[in-house]
Amino acid sequence: MSYFDELKTAMQYLGEQTDTIFIGQAVSVPGTAMFNTLKEVNPNKRIELPVFEDTQMGIALGMALTGKKVISVYPRWNFLLCATNQLVNHVDKFPIMSEYKVTPGLIIRTGVGSERPLFPGHQHIGNFSDAFRQMLTTIEIIELQEPEDIIPSYQYAYNRSDGKSTLLVEFGDFYNEK
Repeated sequence: MSYFDELKTAMQYLGEQTDTIFIGQAVSVPGTAMFNTLKEVNPNKRIELPVFEDTQMGIALGMALTGKKVISVYPRWNFLLCATNQLVNHVDKFPIMSEYKVTPGLIIRTGVGSERPLFPGHQHIGNFSDAFRQMLTTIEIIELQEPEDIIPSYQYAYNRSDGKSTLLVEFGDFYNEK
C-alpha cells in the first residue's frame, strides 16, 4: 500500500482502540493532509484544538495521566517547536521525576512539510528529529521513511509495555510519492 494508505490504516487501528483520543489541529476539520488520514476515525474520538501548541502538549499529558492513550497531532515539526517546554520539561521528565512510577505513554504525531509540488516556505519544512533526540531522555523518536514502517511503528507506540512516549515523524512529500 501507499504511504498515505498506510497512515490511514494506522489511524483506523488507533481509532478502534477503546482508550484512544486524538487531539490537535486539523483532526476534526480540514486544513492539513493529516486530516485526510483521520476521516475514518470516529468524530467522537477527535478533539479539535486552536493553535496553542504548548497548551496542547500539557492537555495531552494531563489526559494521559487519567489513563487515556492520547495521540497528539502537530501537522509540522515547526509547530511542535512551540510545545518544546511541555515536551522536554514535562512529558519527557515526568517518568524520571516519578521514579518511573508514572509513564504517560503519549503518541505524538508530527510531520516534515512537503516541498513538492509547492514550496510552503522554510517555516513549514523543518525536521528537528536529531536535535530533539539530544534533548529527550524518555521519548523515542521514529522517523517514518517507508510505507512498510508506518503500521508497525504506530502499533509499537500504542502497545509499548515500557510506558515511554513515542514521537512519530511523517514526511509530507511521501504522502503522494511513495
